[in-house]
Amino acid sequence: MLSTEKIKDIFDGHKGVMRTCEMSEAHIYYHDIQQLVERGVIEKVRYGYYQWIDSENLSEAATITRLFPDAIMCMDTALFYYRYSDRTPRAWHLAVSKDSNKSRFKIEYPFIKPYYLEPSVLELGAEEGEIDSNPIRIYNKERTICDCLRYMGKMDKEIFNKAVRFYVEDSAKNISRLTEYAKILRVVQKVKTIIGVWL
Repeated sequence: MLSTEKIKDIFDGHKGVMRTCEMSEAHIYYHDIQQLVERGVIEKVRYGYYQWIDSENLSEAATITRLFPDAIMCMDTALFYYRYSDRTPRAWHLAVSKDSNKSRFKIEYPFIKPYYLEPSVLELGAEEGEIDSNPIRIYNKERTICDCLRYMGKMDKEIFNKAVRFYVEDSAKNISRLTEYAKILRVVQKVKTIIGVWL
């Protein structure tokens, strides 16, 4: 078996999370994996995925992007990212295709809340961002606000109200884009009645 230090370097090169096939390519085999788990050096986070415990490069964002490369951060996660909410989300809110295998989102950690969307609107407003120096995919401000309007009945009222207020006060808001997205996502009336009164 490779030295623990060498294996740590390999994991660090994968931002602290590796798939079993990647480990095998790096000459870390099944027996080695079992020993590393027993020693508390790595832990299984999902079928076929392991993470280095206490990795310097490991952040929840890195784990999320490695486990769910097709997911787009949305709702409470996006609101916190844009500082439209001061409440740290309890879970990572992720937009994924409704055709995704739902069992892959049943993990103990990190906590996630998937939103299963129609593939036709999944990429609308998706942009690149960065959390803890890790590249992520996240909905832009306008898509995030439209989603808040779509799910307002399921949202915490205080988070919703602050999000709307902070968006309206944001000098970088794009009202024409918000209107365009509202038409596609069928929330035009809500934009007019809830956001329109502030403008």
